[in-house]
Amino acid sequence: MGCHRLFRTSLVSMARPPGGSDNSSPFVEYDRETWADLAPKAPLPLSEDDIARVRSVGDMLDASEVVEVYQPLARLLSLYVEGARHLHSLTREFLGDDVSHTPFVIGVAGSVAVGKSTTSRVLQELLSRNPDTPRVALVATDGFLLPLAELQNQGLLERKGFPESYDTRALLRFVSQIKSGVGSVSAPVYSHLSYDRVEGETIDIDQPDILIIEGLNVLAPPATSSALAVSDLFDFGIFVDARTPDIARWYEDRFLQLQQGAFQNPESYFHRYAMLEESEARAEAQRIWSSINEPNLVDNILPTRPRASLILQKEADHRIRKILLRRI
Repeated sequence: MGCHRLFRTSLVSMARPPGGSDNSSPFVEYDRETWADLAPKAPLPLSEDDIARVRSVGDMLDASEVVEVYQPLARLLSLYVEGARHLHSLTREFLGDDVSHTPFVIGVAGSVAVGKSTTSRVLQELLSRNPDTPRVALVATDGFLLPLAELQNQGLLERKGFPESYDTRALLRFVSQIKSGVGSVSAPVYSHLSYDRVEGETIDIDQPDILIIEGLNVLAPPATSSALAVSDLFDFGIFVDARTPDIARWYEDRFLQLQQGAFQNPESYFHRYAMLEESEARAEAQRIWSSINEPNLVDNILPTRPRASLILQKEADHRIRKILLRRI
């Protein structure tokens, strides 16, 4: 049996629909227990310190979630990377082309406070432990937000995170260069402390095996039928999903944790919230959610969910309970 057939057999065995799946859906749905059984059991590769380091404020990532959800996902992604490399090899042989394979690009999308940053970081940790993909880079689209002064000048500060608040041309150029195999490519650095880009500071990405792009709306389609979107350059797209009322509650809880933590720093852009009473802080979090984050979620982020290759569905306790994988 050839390598390509072996790869496809491996993918099909992982994506075999469980009993009772809806054959009319483009996705195969797995509960957490069924999903955990898809990949061979292996020792937990991350220490408790590793898990604490990649876990965002308010998230509930623990060892069981890594073993039961993320290790099978990392195994599946490794199969996709292997298949992409083999397809490239066959194509290169057919065309007589000597161009080396380019990075495998994964997009991770979802709402504010849903846990997409945690998902991205734990996948980076797991995939980089695979000897076939030791170089895994992670870039958040926050760095491609327009500078704070420009957002203020354009009256977009209250729409920060909406599609129009990003330098989409720069983001598309960055991912295009990575996908084209360009050597060292620079991305802007964003500071959550100052709520702005760090002027003159960049992160250099030099031909990784895998690049993970994490952002609110990275799975969005092109603006017009003749345009190119960042999502067109992805090899795999992940959407971290939950019920909107649950995300609203997580956002509020996270806001209060940050108010007692990072906002206490006098250099924080949000230091003005540090002295609020709890009731006042909750009211402000609810205002920001209902006026900015929820409209962005409903109008711009949720409509991109069907474009994902895989959807991670969280329940009210912030834990992933269902996984939906697009059929091959």
